[in-house]
Amino acid sequence: MRKYFEGAAIAVLMLATAQVAYAADVAPAAPADDATALDNVVVTATKRETNLQNTPIAISVLSATAMADRHAESLISLQDGAIPSLRVATFEARQSALTIGIRGIVPFDANQTARDQGVGVYIDGVYLGRQQGLNAALLDLERIEVLRGPQGTLFGRNTEGGALSIVTKAPTGEFGGRVVAGFGNYGSYTGELHQDFQEFANLSVKVDALLQHQDPTTKNPLEGQAGWNQYDRKGGRISGLYRPNDKFSALVAFDYAKDENTPFFSQLVSYNPYGKRVRTQAEMLAAASAPAGTINPLSPLVKVRTDRQSVSDIGTIQQPSVDETGGLMANLKYRFAPNLELRSITAARAVATNQWDNSGIESRNVFAPNANFGRYSLSDLYQRQFSQEFQLVGDFGDNFTYVGGLYYFKEHVKESAATPFTNQWNADGTAYTIRSAYGTSKAAAGTAGWQRGTRFITRASEADAESYAVYGQGTYTPPSMDALHLTLGGRYTKDTRDGTLYIVNGKATNFKFDYDKGRFDPMINVAYDAAENINLYAKFSTGYRAGGANARSSNFQAFDPETVKSYEVGAKMDLLDNRLRVNLAAYAMDRKDTQIDFDNVDTTPGSPTQGAHTEETRNAPGTSKIRGFEADITAKLTDDILVGFSYAYTDVKVPDAPFPFTGNSVVPQGTPFPVNVVYTPPNAASAYIDYKKPVGSMTFRAHLDANYADAQYSFQTEFADTSATASRTEYVAVKTDSSFIVNGNLTLADISMADGAASASLSLWSRNLLNEEHIYRISAANRGTIGDYANFNPPRTYGLELRVKY
Repeated sequence: MRKYFEGAAIAVLMLATAQVAYAADVAPAAPADDATALDNVVVTATKRETNLQNTPIAISVLSATAMADRHAESLISLQDGAIPSLRVATFEARQSALTIGIRGIVPFDANQTARDQGVGVYIDGVYLGRQQGLNAALLDLERIEVLRGPQGTLFGRNTEGGALSIVTKAPTGEFGGRVVAGFGNYGSYTGELHQDFQEFANLSVKVDALLQHQDPTTKNPLEGQAGWNQYDRKGGRISGLYRPNDKFSALVAFDYAKDENTPFFSQLVSYNPYGKRVRTQAEMLAAASAPAGTINPLSPLVKVRTDRQSVSDIGTIQQPSVDETGGLMANLKYRFAPNLELRSITAARAVATNQWDNSGIESRNVFAPNANFGRYSLSDLYQRQFSQEFQLVGDFGDNFTYVGGLYYFKEHVKESAATPFTNQWNADGTAYTIRSAYGTSKAAAGTAGWQRGTRFITRASEADAESYAVYGQGTYTPPSMDALHLTLGGRYTKDTRDGTLYIVNGKATNFKFDYDKGRFDPMINVAYDAAENINLYAKFSTGYRAGGANARSSNFQAFDPETVKSYEVGAKMDLLDNRLRVNLAAYAMDRKDTQIDFDNVDTTPGSPTQGAHTEETRNAPGTSKIRGFEADITAKLTDDILVGFSYAYTDVKVPDAPFPFTGNSVVPQGTPFPVNVVYTPPNAASAYIDYKKPVGSMTFRAHLDANYADAQYSFQTEFADTSATASRTEYVAVKTDSSFIVNGNLTLADISMADGAASASLSLWSRNLLNEEHIYRISAANRGTIGDYANFNPPRTYGLELRVKY
């Protein structure tokens, strides 16, 4: 019934929007005053400020107001699908690292020293090299621009799917500020301070500080230990803008953020799906490993649940992961002439992540008498990066605009990991004990502790990357055809990367890789102004995700970049005297050398990884076909009512990839396996309505949004022992649930304070208003030994928030 209701609700939303679009086609254009016209949206996708509707690129924009209406505090808040083409998910169950994807370009595992994502994430023009730390609290956001499709010319490496550009507010030079305070369920509270100081000696200074806290949504019954899906974020930023004249400006900013969080809870959603014979206790005591066709029983303490779990059945050691990010940035601009500006963006940043993940305490550990369980996934990752970009932006009158640049990027990353056990069963599974944090010996995972200095390190690697690029792009408008705009661009990039895998499966190694590639990314765009507010375009572009090596592999073998060619057509239309905005895009992308991750059990005698699971990355043969359509519709029905609807259709076909290994006794080398594209629903949609009404001297505002996504895969390739009688490893595929998330906000704004010197707003907000439950991540890899485990979306949250502006 719930699924039927959700489907009906989506159908109504789509039908309502279709009626708006239909009215745009058949209704006569009526005069509209400025109050009922849609606002212009400014973007910087072409390295200059332009109107969204005049920029021939598929772009989605979330303003600071839109983020506040959704009570979106960090990038993980966009997991609900506010922008249907943009997919945000945790890596594994961890909030400490986010997977970002656009248009079916979604990496499975970039949470490593020598791998990258396929969507570039930028803050104020500075590329963020790691997915660790991406969930830091957002500091005084102005807007988020999502550039859909390859951005290989102006943005470069690792933007084959697109780019996510975070723009923060710069100092204003006028004294004033904002204070935000709020609280909600699950013990949540927030606090923000944004203070601008009066300009002095041509210098404007701004200070931002915030904190965000939430208690766990899944409790841990072990006293004194953290639960799951909790966070405590703190951050600060100080920026200074020096502007001695109208030709030169220098913006310097330093930011720091600390995010202490725990992963989402991984719960068991099925047991023994292949109907294997369950072993007796006597059999388990006689032989530790289960013979083919048998399975160990569940502990009577552990229950299979198909709804969201609020308390773990097992208490265990769990402490928050700690992510620290920070950096220093200098953005210099000098205008040589009214039509020529030189810019320099210099940045140094660093990330430190200390991961503590015991989310699978009861979902990955089948019972065995007196056996250790509770695999505590620990990792220490440290990254530092430096980047320098020079831009030359100018024009030759109204007929030719251009941008050119030089870019340099360098990073160093190192990581070590351990997987000690925290718990131990008794003989019959009716009780358990907590093992010593210091273990008895760090010579093996089964005897090591989890405190530093007592760990058995199972994996350690280090990698360096360096990239150089030169790029240029120009747009020509023929004087005799001022409705036609021809854009040509190109970028040459030289990437180098090398690294060492020091430890594999707890054994000392010295595997090295060295990667050196150069490539050229062209872009051609033909735009045509069919009418005053109707702009059409056709675009060809390319992009790539850099090559590297898999730190979870047995030998650190290098793999090549994956590349994409994109063909796109689009239309941007403001209709009915700018009261209706319709933006459409259709695209076809061909991706080659797709980076595919294979899990392997190494059975090679004498191998450092004999008997262990490793993950190997190979460039798959053939061409992946990605096809899609996107629509963004906004309508200002009256001065008081604004509605919007966005839709994304994505179809991805990846050729079967041959199993590449010889060291596996069950799967023959060359066996073709299907490949899933993760976190890419075929259909996704988002709709919202905003209402405002004067109430005396105040303003009442209401916001409601609904977000839908089809079921999707969350693992790229998975294998399981599927036989109930003999050992037989086969490909298994399982999808998540579809999702329907509603968020709401009621605000009373423009509350006068201090005789008009300040104003306040009071908001009642809720995320996941209907308390909808869905599995957003599910694994079938353990079906042969226990069952499927899954992670659910967060439950309903709500609260009050007070904002004071002065």
